[in-house]
Order: sequence, then C-alpha cells, then structure tokens
Amino acid sequence: MKSRVNAIVQARCGSTRFPNKVFADIDGKPLLWHVVNRLKFAYEIDDIIVATTINPMDNAIEEWCKSERIKCFRGSENDVLNRYYKASISFSSKYIVRVTADDPFKEPRVIDEVVRKLINEEYDLVTNNFPPSFPEGLDCEAFTFDVLDLMENRVQDSFEREHVTQYIYHNPDEFRIGNVASDHQLSSYRWTIDNKEDYEMVKEIYAKREKGAKTILLMDEILDILKRYPDIAKINSQVKRSTMYQ
Repeated sequence: MKSRVNAIVQARCGSTRFPNKVFADIDGKPLLWHVVNRLKFAYEIDDIIVATTINPMDNAIEEWCKSERIKCFRGSENDVLNRYYKASISFSSKYIVRVTADDPFKEPRVIDEVVRKLINEEYDLVTNNFPPSFPEGLDCEAFTFDVLDLMENRVQDSFEREHVTQYIYHNPDEFRIGNVASDHQLSSYRWTIDNKEDYEMVKEIYAKREKGAKTILLMDEILDILKRYPDIAKINSQVKRSTMYQ
C-alpha cells in the first residue's frame, strides 16, 4: 500500500514585509493558488493541506481553501512546528513535505525525487539545499512523522519552533539527512517572494511566457526566459537572501 505523503503548506496573511502576499495576483491567480496547483503535479504527494493560523486575519485563507476544495488546518501563529505537528496528526501523515507559501515556482519533479529518497533510503529528512544547488524558492524538505513528533516534544528554542526543521540542521549528528542536488549550480537565482521587488520579478517572468502556454511554468523554461531577458533577474538582485543562500 502507498505510504501517506502529505504536503503541508504554511500560509498566513500577516507578512510584515508584504502583507496579504498569499493573495497577490500572478498571471490572473493568487500566489497561494500557484503554490498549491504545482503540488498537484507531484506524483508522490497523496494530499495537500494548507496550514494557516487561528488569527482572524487568516479567515480569508480558510475561505479560499473551501472555495478551491483544498484541505485546511488552523493552528498556532508563531509556533509553526506545533502547527505542522497537529496538522500532520489531523490528516494522518506518515511523511510530510514542508512547503512555504512564498514560492510560486516549486518544481514537482524535484519534490518527487526528494520524497522517494526519503522513503526508499530511510532518511529522517531529505532536502535539496544542504548544500544548496537549486534556485532559492525551489527548496524542498520532506521528513518523517516520527522525527516531527520528536521535535514537537524536544524543541524549546522559539526560533527552531518557528522555522520547523532548524533543530535538525543544528544537530546533524542526531539525524540521517539526505540531499538531492541539481545537475548545475543554480543557487545564485532568487525565485521566492518576500517583498515587492521579488513580486515584480515573478510577474515579469510570467509576462515573457509564450502566449497561450497550457503547462505549468517549470525550471527549464524559467531559465530560458532569464537567459533571453537577463534584466529580469536584476529586479530583485539586491534583496537580502536567506542565510542558506548567501
């Protein structure tokens, strides 16, 4: 029987740098739609859950999930580890793919590769940025419920509870960590949305797509667009990057 692999998307409206960005319009659809829709093309994912907060501001996310027939869980705003833990229990997760709602270009092929490595080689966590080789925004993490349960009961540090998996990276000798690497070093690219410059860059990429394209926008096409229009990458080149990608 196929193992239960659930993608859990952490999403909230209260971003300080870019409020309500989960509903920012990209090519006629909200950012959150793009994140969720791409996950549907990952063969190894059994179900998709949007995990938002109990803050009334996030009622809009729950309503959007209902309208799109997407499963929704609501939990702690700041204790994101606990939100993942409770969402995982609620939806009987054996394996969890952690997804942030900042990233409109998640690559289904990479997600599948990460999940297969986690299950087949019995890792505690598998990622594709340890060390990074994919563009920032294509990062992917998958881990077992057992390790999530361990962290829920052990982690005390507020930073580690907010960022879910940091305890594992801070204690690498305690866990089996696997990595999926890109064939080419692409980590200098920034394809995530933290602020308005990032948002403008993503919109420009979509604007340069071939008109009438029916498929989702995958990494190779994005790289081709940036090769033809190199100024697009300059739009958010000055944005401070995640420490993992600096």
